[in-house]
Amino acid sequence: MESVKSKEAMVALDGIMDHPILRQIGQMADGLQLKTYVVGGFVRDLCLGRMSKDIDIVCVGDGMALAQVVAKYKDVPVTLFKSFGTAMLQWDGCDVEFVGARKESYLPNSRNPSVSTGTLADDQLRRDFTINAMAISLNKKDYGRLLDPFNGQHDLINGLIRTPYNPNQTFSDDPLRIMRAIRLATQLNFTIAPETWVAMSAVGNRLLIIAQERIAEELHKMIATDRPAYGFKLLFDSHLLSVVLPELQKLSGKEQIGCHSHKDNFLHTLEVLDNVARHSSKLWLRWAAVFHDIAKPLTKKFDPIHGFSFHGHEDLGARMLPKLFKRMRFPTSKEILGYVQKLVRLHLRPIALAKEVTDTAIRRFLYEVGDDLEDLFLLCRADITSKNEIKVQQYLANFDRVQKRVLAVEARDKIRNFQPVITGAVIMETFGLKPCAQVGFIKEAVKEAILEGKIKNEYQEAFNYMLMVGKDYLR
Repeated sequence: MESVKSKEAMVALDGIMDHPILRQIGQMADGLQLKTYVVGGFVRDLCLGRMSKDIDIVCVGDGMALAQVVAKYKDVPVTLFKSFGTAMLQWDGCDVEFVGARKESYLPNSRNPSVSTGTLADDQLRRDFTINAMAISLNKKDYGRLLDPFNGQHDLINGLIRTPYNPNQTFSDDPLRIMRAIRLATQLNFTIAPETWVAMSAVGNRLLIIAQERIAEELHKMIATDRPAYGFKLLFDSHLLSVVLPELQKLSGKEQIGCHSHKDNFLHTLEVLDNVARHSSKLWLRWAAVFHDIAKPLTKKFDPIHGFSFHGHEDLGARMLPKLFKRMRFPTSKEILGYVQKLVRLHLRPIALAKEVTDTAIRRFLYEVGDDLEDLFLLCRADITSKNEIKVQQYLANFDRVQKRVLAVEARDKIRNFQPVITGAVIMETFGLKPCAQVGFIKEAVKEAILEGKIKNEYQEAFNYMLMVGKDYLR
């Protein structure tokens, strides 16, 4: 969404007056004589006119006691985290968390704070950013009153990410806040305040104490935004990308030798990512855009006649991903890792087909890409970037021609995800074989004949071909 830059873009906080959940929580808090507030992201989103299903409730006192009263009233289960003094329950599709107001202190080698009972002011001070430190009273006496000690509304109006107090201490205490700052700036299209920005870079190495799963979670949220490239640019400019994803950082930079040069592959990658994001919300398709040129630094070569080349970067990139996914704590299943590997490995194939648009080449391509044809086409189109508009239009015209031919062959031959009608069981039964290498050879020969267009993927024609090649293999 566009950042909030004017008071006209702010919605009135009066909207909270009719919120049934908050009204009733306030009434129950009055019954327990607890000063109670809704805080954090819910208040921020209310100011921005965004709907939020996550409601954080802070009590000056026993938040778990209020949660239990609310759970009994709604007849819903409540989960108590006694060691953290928090409780959670669901109310009409909303996740409601209750906590007692607290203050925190940190040890240098951990982001897990020492927690003690505090005031509302203490609780607001421990919040990560001013736009998340606003609170609204739920008690009848002053229901709907906004408490904004750090001018969070001002920062919303001006589109700023800023910490409530010393940013160096904020990020040193909990380095994950660095990733949250970049993620929030990307989600809201906000700017990070200068003093906050300097502190992020200064203590960036503290990210090394953060569990990789937490960093991955922030990256996934960032890449799911409307303009994810902005987040990666912030990571790069703050010198944090080399800590979080060094392979991507190494793509940066142009080089020129004589009359030969190559583009900045990092900036190209960001352009491809935003191109994909404009057309698809698929998380792993977006990550495929991030990784599609990841191996270019390792395959870069220079020839005085032909200039720079990155031959084989698509294959090497696909082979790099299992190790990278494991380190990043990304899923390593075939469904996810295998999907991203496939797109990275094949992202040049459709353009290469423009040089040799034969039915055989197309059938092989379709067999490899399977159900992910549309996603690969989207990635390939997104990959066509240049400041030369004429060159872009030429590439797109070639791609349109290839895409049209691919779809025509697919409609005719139904090759995508095809399974040869001649199975290993048919081969063994026909030739009286047990499982052995010859069965695999014959099956592969039949598959190749179908892909080459020598035979159709129909039983009798494929069976006759199997008999012919079987005699040769089993002589």
